Amino acid sequence: MKILLVEDNVKLSKSIKQGLEQEGFAVDCLFDGLLAESRLKMSSDEYDVVILDRMLPGKDGVLVCRSVRDSGVTVPIIMLTALDTTGDKVEGLDSGADDYLAKPFEFSELVARLHALLRRPKNLAPDKVELGDIELDTTNKIVKYKGKEITLTLKEFMVLEYLIKNRGKVISRDTLYSHAWDFADSLFSNTVDVHIKNLRKKLKDNGKIIQTVRGLGYKIQ
Repeated sequence: MKILLVEDNVKLSKSIKQGLEQEGFAVDCLFDGLLAESRLKMSSDEYDVVILDRMLPGKDGVLVCRSVRDSGVTVPIIMLTALDTTGDKVEGLDSGADDYLAKPFEFSELVARLHALLRRPKNLAPDKVELGDIELDTTNKIVKYKGKEITLTLKEFMVLEYLIKNRGKVISRDTLYSHAWDFADSLFSNTVDVHIKNLRKKLKDNGKIIQTVRGLGYKIQ
């Protein structure tokens, strides 16, 4: 398995690289956000996971993540950062990161999260999913409603896609957490609700498409 490590702290980068190589990973290192953005847009298929620091010279990690996701890069990304407030975490995850690890961290936890991302099945979903007036292009992350394209964040797309693929089922908030963010954290108690609210607004939905099941979660019929 090959990892792209983007971390401007040379000492920390060297330590992580050495540890991961001892775990059997191949590791490429970059120290600049702009270089990382360019590498991922050109050759993201080379990597199984990206470890991306948030505060980087050249370009902030959040902006790098958002940019490569917008260009269609789907490789899993773990964001590392010394910024660990709830708002910082939400911003990082909403930019398209699959997981978020605050510094300082235990190396064993980083390895565990890497393995969790690598266990995800790949390329099993159909390219397009439709439900009524909603059409999802799962490859290009495009959503159309009544034939018109609407703009969603990556996390909004993931929430909507999961609800549609599980149509008719009541999906709890914790399940949506674990699908879109890889972990359920009590600090994110209203994150799913905020994303559902945004989705309803963009779909001009008054609660008929995405239904609230009080005390349980959400469902789409």
